[in-house]
Amino acid sequence: MYKNLNKVILKHPKDAFISQEHLGNEWKRFNYMNEPDFIKAQDEFEQFLSIIKEHVTEIEFLPAAETVGLDSLYAHDPLKFTKQGAIILKSGKKLRQPEAEAYKQYLQEKKIPILGELTGDAMADGGDIVWLDDRTLLIGRGYRTNDEAIRQIQEMTKELVDEFVVVQLPHDQGEEECLHLMSIISIVDENLAVVYSRLMPVFLRQLLIKRGFQLIEVPDDEYHRLGCNVLALAPRVCVMVSGNPSTKEQLLEAGATVYEYEGNEISYLGTGGPTCLTCPVVRG
Repeated sequence: MYKNLNKVILKHPKDAFISQEHLGNEWKRFNYMNEPDFIKAQDEFEQFLSIIKEHVTEIEFLPAAETVGLDSLYAHDPLKFTKQGAIILKSGKKLRQPEAEAYKQYLQEKKIPILGELTGDAMADGGDIVWLDDRTLLIGRGYRTNDEAIRQIQEMTKELVDEFVVVQLPHDQGEEECLHLMSIISIVDENLAVVYSRLMPVFLRQLLIKRGFQLIEVPDDEYHRLGCNVLALAPRVCVMVSGNPSTKEQLLEAGATVYEYEGNEISYLGTGGPTCLTCPVVRG
């Protein structure tokens, strides 16, 4: 999750938010903190996109679709990529579940390989699945990802994974809030991770330290400003939402290059930072 990002899938807010009127009708239903500004959201995304374009050679865009809602902006969650293709997921947030089918059709049209698909009662979000390295997969068990999904994903990835680690997530602010495993950890190099230790199980923090990770500790106020949500574009080259000075300073001291974007409308209000806005397809 830290190697050079070569190919990525995004969704533009004009295709996810549709219009100011649509936002006005939908933001409460999708549990946003406030109504995003449609014009500002597009401006913020263009700023974010300009950073991505500097580093990523291949950028794909999901089209607008009537079957999906505001959260389709967060292209990361409906699937997760492995070296053998995508795993199509089914979100624990019911309003997001139609995104999986729309994404599947898109991948088929683009001839992007699909490894498998969750079935039955299985529910999972991409934000709960973290590649710690090429052969170690962490998966968060919380309100968005259940035991059956974990079982199915473990079966699908058995040839790709040596160590499959289930991380029990806390209740924190409750079932309606979005707490993913990636809310509390971002890998920015093979031995550098941005973490919010207060919500991290002790065993996971100890595992990271044992594996030689230097931990960038996000303070409480910056955690709530998505300071723990940091996207690696390449080893120690990363992008984050502006307004997180302590986290940024620690990253700079660790030798990282840090890009920032204004993310109030597209990130903060919908609780989705740069890792959520991007679906990495190929890294290497």
